[in-house]
Amino acid sequence: MNIIELHSPVWHQLQARRTQLPHALLIAGQHGIGKFDLARSFAASLLCEDASESGMACGKCLACGWLAQGNHPDVRLLQPQALASGENSEAGEGEEVARKKPSQQITIDQVRALDDFLHVGTHRHGARLVLLNPAEAMNRATANALLKSLEEPIASTLFILVSSEPHRLLPTIRSRCQILPVRRPVQAVAVKWLHDAGVRDAESWLALAGGSPLLALELNGSGERVLLDSLLAQVSRSQGIDPLAAAAEMDKVVKADKRPAPLKRAFDWAQKWLFDLTLASEGLAPRYFLAQAALLRRLAQGTDSRKLLAFSRKAIQYKAQCEQPLNSRLFFEDFFLSYAKLFRTS
Repeated sequence: MNIIELHSPVWHQLQARRTQLPHALLIAGQHGIGKFDLARSFAASLLCEDASESGMACGKCLACGWLAQGNHPDVRLLQPQALASGENSEAGEGEEVARKKPSQQITIDQVRALDDFLHVGTHRHGARLVLLNPAEAMNRATANALLKSLEEPIASTLFILVSSEPHRLLPTIRSRCQILPVRRPVQAVAVKWLHDAGVRDAESWLALAGGSPLLALELNGSGERVLLDSLLAQVSRSQGIDPLAAAAEMDKVVKADKRPAPLKRAFDWAQKWLFDLTLASEGLAPRYFLAQAALLRRLAQGTDSRKLLAFSRKAIQYKAQCEQPLNSRLFFEDFFLSYAKLFRTS
């Protein structure tokens, strides 16, 4: 199942607009649901020389070949260097980073470099496309530079902005765009899509990803289970937890994880665990950890929602601090000492 089938209603909306396209389109929705893939598929549809009746690109023509190779002369993709290189800006815990980290922002130089591209004729005498992903990676100066292009529409040119946090965009940017909201796919459709992609325990991964199928697919194939299982082994205990031993174990796992931002990912899972534990304390079903529903209910009996809400607010601060160089073991010790205090000792 491809991305178009995952978002069939939105795809039909896009195809219905082909003859009356705005000069700027903002595709907005939750992280990990496939917005950028949808944007690329629509770009391919507009450029393809032999698209199907449903608008799907053929994947065989010259234009499709150029797009697949990332060198179509009538397309520009603006994204942070860190995203393009697959790297992350998080510093090692307490370590100096010798080389310059890739930028986490779409830079003003990238936007300014569009000037020549926008003011020459298109190579194929058709559509000219500029994709920005994620659009919220622009700072104010970059956004203002882009605004000049949006305020003076150029014939046959379409800007496609993709955003998981459209509220972070300048109001003037949003006002120049036609907004296309993309919702999470229906669960049954998303689960089938994951099954077709070879994901076992698709329902569980989809829940862990907050209903975002592409994020679920990424998590399933990334080795994330090692980090997640290690954290679950610690937080599953209440009175029996040894905060110092738990911190030492998590510190070891995080330092062995060679993927981007292991500490931040660990605290993202911890935050979701606390969210589900709070739900359980109110007699509600979990949102993320479906397979641990019974365990969550049992743990919730030893604490209360007031304590959990207070600690959840503190967990937000923990996650924010993960962006800074720090000693991860001491950081985990502080977390697990506070976590252990949530539960009654008698």
